Amino acid sequence: MVFLTFIGNIVTSILVGYLAFTNSLSGHIESLLLPEQVSNSKEVATHIEDTPLTKISNAGQERSVTPTGAIPRILLEHVGFQKAAVIASTDTEDASTQDNNVPLDTKITNALVNIYCQYKTDKYIRTTTGTGFFINQKGIILTNAHVAQFLLLKDAQGSTKNIDCVIRSGNPASPKYKAELLYISPTWIFENANLITSETPRGTGERDYALLYVSKSIDSAPLPARFPSIQIDVALLSRAMSGSSVVTAGYPAEALIRNGADTKIFPVLAPTTIGTLYTFGSNYADIFSISESPVGEQGASGGPIVTRDTHNVIGLIATKGDERTEGEHSLRAITLSYVDRTIIEETGFSLFQNMQGDPALRGNIFKIAMVPFLAGLLEEELDAGNQ
Repeated sequence: MVFLTFIGNIVTSILVGYLAFTNSLSGHIESLLLPEQVSNSKEVATHIEDTPLTKISNAGQERSVTPTGAIPRILLEHVGFQKAAVIASTDTEDASTQDNNVPLDTKITNALVNIYCQYKTDKYIRTTTGTGFFINQKGIILTNAHVAQFLLLKDAQGSTKNIDCVIRSGNPASPKYKAELLYISPTWIFENANLITSETPRGTGERDYALLYVSKSIDSAPLPARFPSIQIDVALLSRAMSGSSVVTAGYPAEALIRNGADTKIFPVLAPTTIGTLYTFGSNYADIFSISESPVGEQGASGGPIVTRDTHNVIGLIATKGDERTEGEHSLRAITLSYVDRTIIEETGFSLFQNMQGDPALRGNIFKIAMVPFLAGLLEEELDAGNQ
């Protein structure tokens, strides 16, 4: 028995190394073979807060905002995380199927959630609110890192802070579930921890994503066997998508911010149009603008951009648009192809692979590997901002 266990560990280690290698190799091959998705007049985002995306006409001048060497390699080198990912990759259950007979608006509304967090200290109470949506029937939620970051503080050992986050849904939004972190981009936290003290954080959207999973219901009732989800599409976004009609959705919350935590908020769906495609230096469409709509308020971050023909999510609302050129209620969304490519860089596995397996087990491994480091960065900023 000991011998068999030993052999099993060796085989698993070989699989971990092999799968991580092949994922990395496929990324390099893709970058060599795939055609450009954005014209030679590139749009490149900077990290300067509120700075508009700038045009660089000479393609040779472009550079990635986040050099590869700056990406934390903790998860790529964490044996427990890699082993769990390999085991999860053998999961053949299709947890992302959807009923094409359900009307699009109903499908989006059912999958949409509001993520509401309260952060309490002896001196003050701070609330944050954002949007997310179920991307598979296991109860996994895709949202922004800047919406989910307070869950890191909740999980920090020895923290004296009082953090309470709840998943709300419905019309109006009402508390339904508790959630835990499955994944949050370490690179985003590393580069944007200072935004946690900002009342109205504004970033570029780069690596601004996180995965949550529902852990229990608010009233301790059994969780649904299947959560209402909407399917995602991680294919590269073509230039031809500019001008296309899409649907955006979220829980706009400016009324809540003005009037207090007891204010009711409602899901809003609106038709909108894809505008300009931008890149963070990858030569692909990493982020795109969408025209003004009723969704374009604070609180909509983390909402989906959905195609009308396929009913698939192609973008994740990450930041407001440029008010001067795109309108006060315009938004920008990172493409799910960008999320997929960068999560491979950080973990060795695709977005779909990171959704497979037992989310509670994988979330716990992520917590052990990353929370002490990432939560420490956030706590430093909070402590410095409140001195």
